[in-house]
Amino acid sequence: MPERRLNVNKALELSKHITAYVGFDSEGEKNFAEALQGANEVLIFAKLPRKLKIPTPVGSYAPDWAIVFEDGTVRHVFFVAETKGSLDKMELRGIEEAKTECAKKLFNSISTNTTRYGVVDKFENLSNIINGIV
Repeated sequence: MPERRLNVNKALELSKHITAYVGFDSEGEKNFAEALQGANEVLIFAKLPRKLKIPTPVGSYAPDWAIVFEDGTVRHVFFVAETKGSLDKMELRGIEEAKTECAKKLFNSISTNTTRYGVVDKFENLSNIINGIV
């Protein structure tokens, strides 16, 4: 398989990402990465590779992000996030919604008090989930 090259027009240089640069597929992902970079409680994060797939009954699923928070600043230390441009279920395709629901059940079944999964459209919603507001 040929190596996938980073498109410099769709990349950000970020110090909290596990690599010096992170590629993004949409403005929503770009904004999310910038918010993670600017959040004091975020220690490090990664845009997960698309080839990291989790089997579900409705097809393989690839989460978008893994995020580590500063210990002691939030209740959950590690979070696997799926970013969507909209959380409106009417806008998510049926198969996509089914995959995220399967992933949510899987991750939450293996979660500890420090690991969580969620579908968010922006950092504010992630922060609300992490802090137990939602």
